[in-house]
Formats: sequence, C-alpha cells, structure tokens
Amino acid sequence: MQIDLTGRVALVTGSTRGIGRAIAETLAGCGARIAVVGRDQARAAEAAAAISPECRGFGCDMADSASVTAMVEATEKEFGAIDILVNNAGLTRDNLMMRIKDEDWDAVLDANLRGAFVAIRAASRGMMKRRWGRIINIASVVGIVGNKGQANYAASKAGLIGLTKSVAKELASRNILANVVAPGFIETDMTAAMTPEARAGLSGQIPLDRLGTPADIAGVVAFLASDRAAYITGQVLVVDGGMVM
Repeated sequence: MQIDLTGRVALVTGSTRGIGRAIAETLAGCGARIAVVGRDQARAAEAAAAISPECRGFGCDMADSASVTAMVEATEKEFGAIDILVNNAGLTRDNLMMRIKDEDWDAVLDANLRGAFVAIRAASRGMMKRRWGRIINIASVVGIVGNKGQANYAASKAGLIGLTKSVAKELASRNILANVVAPGFIETDMTAAMTPEARAGLSGQIPLDRLGTPADIAGVVAFLASDRAAYITGQVLVVDGGMVM
C-alpha cells in the first residue's frame, strides 16, 4: 500500500542532492509539498522546480542560528505549516583527532547538531499547536560506533541521537514523534569517486554485500513520516545492510 502524505508539508534540509534529494523526491511522490533547503538559494529553487511544482526552494546556512530560524519562518509563511521536519544537512571536516582544529570542530558541530536543534525548536512550535508532527533526523552509524578520523562528525551524530530522544520525550504528549535514521555506507558522489578496490573493501564489511542507495534511506524516512509509524518515537533505525549489527 502506497504511503499517503497528501496535505502534509515536509521541510528537508540538505535536499538539493544526494540522500536529501532522494528524500524530498520520495516524500513529494507520496503527495507532500516540500521545502527544499540548501546552502545556495538558486540551487535550492532549481532542485525544487525539478521535483514538483508544489515544492519551493530555500537557502540556508545551517551553521547560523538566525538563518535557520528565518528559513523555518519563511517555509511556514509559504506553506502555512510544517508537518514533517527532516534534518539531513551535514558537514564533514575529517582529520585525525590530534589534528582537528577548533574551527573545524565548531563548524561540524554547528552545522550538524546545533542547526538541527534550532530547526526543531523553531518548527516544533507550530507542530505543538496543531498536535501533530514528525521529526526525522539523519544521523550515521559512526554516531553509534565511532570512526577513526571523524571525531567531530561522530560526536555531532551521536549528539543528534541524544537530542532526538530528548525531543521525543518532551513532545510525545502533543503527538509529535521524533526518530533517527542512521545510514551506513551509501552511494553518493563521494563513493562514486572511489576506486573499485576501495568499493570492494567497503562492500566486504557489509553482510548484504553492497552499498546502500539514497532510495534505501528515503523509503525509511517516508515510513517514519507516515501514519504507519504512529507508535514509533525516540528510536534509531540503522540502515546499513547489517554492517554494525
């Protein structure tokens, strides 16, 4: 049975390409109107137009609290409400822990964790008034198991999991559900540039013997955004082909 999100408005950060774009396209295919959010306004508008006439593009710097708040307010003004918030935008500044500069630590935590918090704080006000909402945060398996060379990124994603559980407990009485999707290795522009040997090495760590696709993540998000997931909150759904089970 097709997931029906007709009448819902979904705001998806980092949705001009990759996993975020797949999420936006999937939710739009289920009938939702989408706020496509990217760092560049023109690129976000272009992506929105390509997805559906019902979509709109918004530029936002997720590391800037004022920019995030303004983006949420602009989305509510355009669509009248935000029913589904998907925090997908993410930033990496990978390096060995001893070599991570303070500014690289701050940049990753600001974009990946504080930006998500600010978006949740702003969007949840309207959700509380309407007594319905879905908050879906895209973390990573590295937020669960850690990863060499990604102390800042892993910390931001682990923090996102803790944030989500706290939000789930605070907002459950208003019928607002908050959950995490934690992807493993997913086919992206970055993995496409890898050598065949490197890709084979990654696949060898995965019981299903393949990298995931953005569609694998988008399908789980659509489920969590729907009424089929009405009794699920505060959970972490790991989508990694069995890599960290």
